[in-house]
Amino acid sequence: MNRDAFRRGAAAALIALILLTLAWELWLAPLRPGGSFLAFKALLLLLPLRGILVGRLYTYQWSSMFILAFFSEGVMRGWADSGLARQIALGEILLSTLFFICVLGFARSFKRRV
Repeated sequence: MNRDAFRRGAAAALIALILLTLAWELWLAPLRPGGSFLAFKALLLLLPLRGILVGRLYTYQWSSMFILAFFSEGVMRGWADSGLARQIALGEILLSTLFFICVLGFARSFKRRV
């Protein structure tokens, strides 16, 4: 895959994760009826969005570690929750893994060939 494909994949996964997080915590399966303050975690996902969209290598590097918090949350809630919340947690795991793979592919494309 080329660098641009990894950039587009990372951007799509990040945007999908933002939308999933908002839908999860506000409408689909919030911790409290009517929505939860956990929806604010979507704001954290906005931090790397601009750098991901424009292809800043530094943003890709730090966001590879940043996304692991969302992966961990998906694992814990997938294990602890049931029903729709568990399914959404599995979606969070999938999207954060896809983002991580695309970020690594993008960053690796800058590595020199020896």
